[in-house]
Amino acid sequence: MHTAFFLLLGASVARFLLRHPGEPRTPWVISLGIALALLYVLGPAVGVTQAAHATDRPAPTLRRRLWLGLVVTTWVVLVVLAPSFAWCAVPLFFTALRTLPPRAAVALVAVLTVFVVAAQMKLSTAFDPNLLLAPPAIAALATAVFVHMERQARAQRALIDDLIRTRRELAATERREGTLAERQRLSMEIHDTLAQHLSSQQMLLQAADRTWDSDPATARAHVRTANGIAARGLAEARRLVHDLAPPELDNGAGLAEALRALDAGPGVEVRFHLEGVPAPLPDRTESALLRIAQGALANVREHAHAHTAALTLSFLGDQVVLDIADDGAGFTATTSDPGRGHGLPAMRARVRQLGGTLTIESTPGEGTVLSASIPLEPTG
Repeated sequence: MHTAFFLLLGASVARFLLRHPGEPRTPWVISLGIALALLYVLGPAVGVTQAAHATDRPAPTLRRRLWLGLVVTTWVVLVVLAPSFAWCAVPLFFTALRTLPPRAAVALVAVLTVFVVAAQMKLSTAFDPNLLLAPPAIAALATAVFVHMERQARAQRALIDDLIRTRRELAATERREGTLAERQRLSMEIHDTLAQHLSSQQMLLQAADRTWDSDPATARAHVRTANGIAARGLAEARRLVHDLAPPELDNGAGLAEALRALDAGPGVEVRFHLEGVPAPLPDRTESALLRIAQGALANVREHAHAHTAALTLSFLGDQVVLDIADDGAGFTATTSDPGRGHGLPAMRARVRQLGGTLTIESTPGEGTVLSASIPLEPTG
């Protein structure tokens, strides 16, 4: 449509110069033609193009109204001076429909059509019904096509929104089902191992207590048996804890290697940087920091719409600090912000359990920086 506008404008200028060489109004016509072209080029700068792609048609701002008024006024003056510029109104039909609310746009299209008919009748040497009927027919066709396209676009956007919402609900359902399945598995594991061991120990110790004075040898045997059961229960507990640890830390992989291997999905570049001299970290600390990094990158992928994310692991002697920064959309937050959704509260809980702190710095449009600081026990 932009190309059509400039082609029609150029053809109108050429036609005027060929039909009316050397007329006094020629400089005015050329100047107004250039002004109309420049005003049309300024359309995207005032948000006209973006308005066409909004989910709901926004109310026209004063700047867009002023721009459209200048374009139409320049075109009207140009048509009065040179009626051959009348057909430049066809692209302006779509500009009006794209910029204004439906009723105002239709009214403006009708006004433009009247000027087109008047200009064509002025150019004609005799009455021609086609000149009276063709412009309204073209205007009606352009309006109908645009309205149909808008309805299709709204239906497609609604369908896409439904699909995205359904996908999120399905993902949430799968996460809940996975959580429930894991809880059920853990409950069965604990019931079949730790609970049975504790129950056996209780029975043996009660039996030992009853026979401690009358049959010390039997009581000591009960205690030794209970001790063996406790050892097996401890081994089972360690196995459960090991199964719950992040698999990225298996096979002796350190926290730095696990963080370096993290990914935030397509379209997001993740960079890792290590500062300070790495020190051995407790398993709980490594697991918590890895989970925090994974949760932060999940937020970057799902909410921030960022292009890059930077992970920095710093060993500062008495504490270890993990910083996650992105260049995404950001949000309104302070260091005391209680967090949104479930991700940030879970991160705060992990850090709090280890005696650390979690700080968040974010500004809309300027990205987010999340910092988790966990104190380390002094060595030696």
